[in-house]
Amino acid sequence: MLRPEQMSRVSVTGSKRVIDDVIEAAYTHHSLHVTDYDERYEGFEPGTSLDGAETVNERLVTVRSLESILDVDEDDAEVARSLDDDELVDELERVRERVNELNDERDELQAAIRDRQEEIDRLEPFAELGIDLAYLRGYDSVEVVVGEAKPAAVEAALEGAETIDVFDVFAGGDVVAIVARPTDPDAEGVVQDALVGVDIALLDVPDADASPEEYVAELEAEQADLRDELDGVERELESVKEEAAGFLLRAEEELTIEAEKKEAPLSFATTENAFVAEGWVPTETYPDFEAAIVDAVGDHVEVEELERASFTPDGDHHAEPVGDESGGAGESAAGDAEDATAERAAATDGGHAAHGTDDPPVVQDNGSAAGPFELLVQAFGRPKYSEFDPTLLVFLTFPAMFGFMIGDVGYGVLYTAIGFFMYTKFDGAFRELGSVAMWAGGFTILFGIYYGIDLFGYHAYQLLGIHWPVEGKGLSPADLDWGLSFLVVSVVFGILHLNVGHVLSFVSTSQQHDLKHAVYEAGSWLLILNGAWIWIFSQVFPNAKPDFLFEAVSVLTFGAVSFSGFPVLIGWAGAAAAGLGLVLLGIGEPPELAEFLSPVVNVISYARLMAVLLAKGGMALAVNLLAFGAYIDDGGDGSFHFIFSADYLAEVQNTADYELVFAGITTAFDPASIGLVGVVALVGGILVALIGHIVVLLLGVTSAGIQAVRLEYVEFFGNFYEGGGRAYLPFGRDRKYTRDD
Repeated sequence: MLRPEQMSRVSVTGSKRVIDDVIEAAYTHHSLHVTDYDERYEGFEPGTSLDGAETVNERLVTVRSLESILDVDEDDAEVARSLDDDELVDELERVRERVNELNDERDELQAAIRDRQEEIDRLEPFAELGIDLAYLRGYDSVEVVVGEAKPAAVEAALEGAETIDVFDVFAGGDVVAIVARPTDPDAEGVVQDALVGVDIALLDVPDADASPEEYVAELEAEQADLRDELDGVERELESVKEEAAGFLLRAEEELTIEAEKKEAPLSFATTENAFVAEGWVPTETYPDFEAAIVDAVGDHVEVEELERASFTPDGDHHAEPVGDESGGAGESAAGDAEDATAERAAATDGGHAAHGTDDPPVVQDNGSAAGPFELLVQAFGRPKYSEFDPTLLVFLTFPAMFGFMIGDVGYGVLYTAIGFFMYTKFDGAFRELGSVAMWAGGFTILFGIYYGIDLFGYHAYQLLGIHWPVEGKGLSPADLDWGLSFLVVSVVFGILHLNVGHVLSFVSTSQQHDLKHAVYEAGSWLLILNGAWIWIFSQVFPNAKPDFLFEAVSVLTFGAVSFSGFPVLIGWAGAAAAGLGLVLLGIGEPPELAEFLSPVVNVISYARLMAVLLAKGGMALAVNLLAFGAYIDDGGDGSFHFIFSADYLAEVQNTADYELVFAGITTAFDPASIGLVGVVALVGGILVALIGHIVVLLLGVTSAGIQAVRLEYVEFFGNFYEGGGRAYLPFGRDRKYTRDD
C-alpha cells in the first residue's frame, strides 16, 4: 500500500496492415497507458488518424450538439445493445432534422417575444404622457420632439431660442413632448438645436395610431400568443428528448470509442510499412495484455516487456531490464513483424524505440477502506511513481486527529450521517468525501465517549448519574488537568507522526543513494527531533519545566502509570544525540542548519490539536450556557452542571454550595408563572441552541478538517513527499450505455 502498483513498459511492433486489429485488441483490454511519440528517432514519424476519423468526429459533434439542445443528462438512458453504423447514421439524421427544425422555430419565437418586449419597454415613457401616438408625428409646419428630461430645463432653453416662434411642452413625469413652430418655415431640426445644452434623452415615436395603452395591450396579446406557440414547441422538444435521449447517449459512447480508436496512431511511431506503439501496463496484467494482442493478430506483431520500473525516490524510476539486457528486439516474430522489428532496431541502433517521457504513470493501490483518502493526497499532488504513497498513513491519522479535535457523540453522529448520505447518493469525489466523513465521524463518536460521553457539549455521564473516569476536555475548573494532559498528547502524537515521516525519508534516500547520504539527510533530523524532545521530557533542569509535562501520564492512565521524566543521564544523552544530528546535518546539508529548530517548532505546531479541541468544546459550552445556563458545584467536583428548568434554577440560586455561572434564556423565565414572556424565552433558547450547534458543526469541518489537513501536508509530507506523479490513463473505456455485443 505504501507503493503504487509496479508498472512495465511495453512495446507493440507490427505491420500497418494489422494496426486496426491491434488497436481494437488494446482498447478492449483497457490496460495500456500509451506514451506519445516525440519524433526523437530518425526514420520514424508520428502516425496519422485512421480512415474515417473525420467523419466520426463530425458525427460526434452533431450528437453532442443535439444533447445540448435537448438538455440530455446521463440518467436519461439504460444500457442497451450497440448500434451498427447504418442504424446510427439513419437515426442520427432523422433526429438531427427534427431537433434542428424545432430549435430554429424556438429561436424565432424567442426572438419575436423579445422584440415585443422591447417595444413594450419603449412605450412606457409615452404611456406617462397620456397622448395618442398619432398626435406626436406627421406635421409639416411644426416640429414634435419627445424625450426624457426635466420640463423646467426644456422650457428655459426654448424660451431663449430665437429660431423658435412659439412652442408648448407637455409633461408626464420626466417625459416631455415638445411642439414648436420654427421662425423659419423651411428650417429643420430647430428644436433639437435649441436643446443642445439640455440633458435630454430623445425617444423615437412608435409607428402606431392608437394610444400607448392600447398599443401595449395589443403587443402583450401578441406576446401571449407567441408564448403559447413557444410552449408547444418546448413540449415537442421534450417529447423528442424522451424518444431520442437513450439513442443519443448510446451514439455518443459508440462514436467516442470509435474516435479514440481512429486517433490512436497519432501517438505511435510509424514508418511507411510499420508502427511501434509503446506505453505502460501494470506488471501483473502484462501476460494477459500480450495474450490479447497475439490472439487478435497472431505472429504479425511482436509484443515485448521492455522493462519493469522499480521504486526509487529521486523522481525517476529505475529500469529493471526484462529478457535481453542489451535492449535488443529479442526473438523476432514471423512475417510482417520481422520487417517491422528490423526497421525499429535500425532506427535505434539495435534497441527499442523508447519514445516520450520515461516516468511511469501511477496506480495507487490502497484497498477499499483507505482508498477514498487518495482524494486528500491527490489534492496535495498525486505521488510520483518513485515516492512512498502516504494514503494509508493519512487514513490512519486524519480521522483520529479530526475525532480528537471535535470529540462529541452528537456531532459525530451528524458527520457520519452526512457522510453516509454523500456516499450513497453521489459518485466520484463526493462519494469519496462521504467515506472520509464517515470515518471522521466515527472517530468523533469514539473520542466523544472518551471525553465523558459528550453530547452536543453536555457531559451525558452527569445526566445519567454515572461515574466516568475522564471528567471533560479541560474547560471547567474540575478538568483543567485533562486539558493540559491533552496538550501533552498532542505533542507526543506530533513526535511520533514526524518520526514516521523522517523514517520514510531515510529509507528513500538510502535506496536512491547510499546509507551515508541517508544518515546525513534524514538521520540527522531524526537525531535532532528525538534527542531534543528526550531532553525536554527529562529531569534535566526540572524546575524550569512545567509540572504537567510529567503529570500527564498519571492523569491519562487514571494513576495506574506515573512518569517523572527521563533520568538526567538519558536527558543529556538526548542532548548529545541532538548535537550529533546538528554535526551530521552541517556535514551533509550545511544550508539546512538555519532550520535546526524546526523539529521542535514542528512538534509544537501539533498543539493546535488541543487548541481546536478546547475551542470547539468552548463554543458548544457557550451555546449551552446561553440556552440553558449552568452552575458550578463548589462542594462537589467543581465541574459545570447545566440547568434545564426554572425550578432547578431557583434551587441553584438558593443553595450555598452552588455558584451560578449563567441563568440561561430558557430557564430565566418560568412559562407556567410568567406566561407569554416565559414561552418566548423557551422558544428563543431552543432556537439559540439549535442554530448555535449548527454553527459549531459547520465550523468543526472548517477548523478541525483544515487543521488536520495542514498537519498532514506541511509538517508530515514536508519530510518525505513532493507529489507530481502522472495519472494512469489506460487506452480504452468502460461502456456505460451500450453492451459490446
